Amino acid sequence: MKALLERNTKKKSKLRKKPKPYVEEPDGVAISTYAKYCYHKLQKAALTGAKKGLKKPNVEEIRHAKNAVFSPSMFGSALQEVMSMQKERYPDRQLPWVQTRLSEEVLALNGDQTEGIFRVPGDIDEVNALKLQVDQWKVPTGLEDPHVPASLLKLWYRELEEPLIPHEFYEQCIAHYENPEAAVAVVHALPRINRLVLCYLIRFLQVFVQPANVAITKMDVSNLAMVMAPNCLRCRSDDPRVIFENTRKEMSFLRVLIQHLDTSFMEGVL
Repeated sequence: MKALLERNTKKKSKLRKKPKPYVEEPDGVAISTYAKYCYHKLQKAALTGAKKGLKKPNVEEIRHAKNAVFSPSMFGSALQEVMSMQKERYPDRQLPWVQTRLSEEVLALNGDQTEGIFRVPGDIDEVNALKLQVDQWKVPTGLEDPHVPASLLKLWYRELEEPLIPHEFYEQCIAHYENPEAAVAVVHALPRINRLVLCYLIRFLQVFVQPANVAITKMDVSNLAMVMAPNCLRCRSDDPRVIFENTRKEMSFLRVLIQHLDTSFMEGVL
């Protein structure tokens, strides 16, 4: 019996796998770097779902995805990270290039004269293709439909790692959704980069609420606030009743900003 037990013990010890040593890729990048990136992508996919669109990824998209761990995307990053990405290319810019470039493209394609702008989605495959271009710092070419850059612009705001109006200011926004003076005060209390990006967005939306434009786009201040509020504020509650009630207040808060926030100081700021 003793001999049998010893023999079984030896067999088990042989079957036990030795811990694998620390391994690096040939180019010197630790596997943990890939693991962290993949974990982050899985967390995001769990919240937002898989990539949408009918077309299969092309070679350029696959190559871009393969190198994404080394070249972070401007989508899904924090504002500070986006500014760091563009520091070498645009050292003097105060605003994210992706924000201003897409906003300019919407206006260049007469988005302010397009019915349903920001409400009607752009073709998903065209949006995905444009996203790939923008993520490679390429100026979009061959665009005809303003809904495409408009949809991508909304996506960029929505996918920011932290909402444009940070979580710690959320309750103030909900509390002052009908008070213009208090709502404006919340904006001025935001961190500098958040304040500039939000004020640029509000100034941009103020173009669309001009009566002559609304007559064509059918997107008045309430409609614009309804489609843009979820891209600026995020309710952290899981209670459906709280979410429903706060959605109304989020829209009202953004509507108040569009109507009352003085954005004249943003003229010429890029």
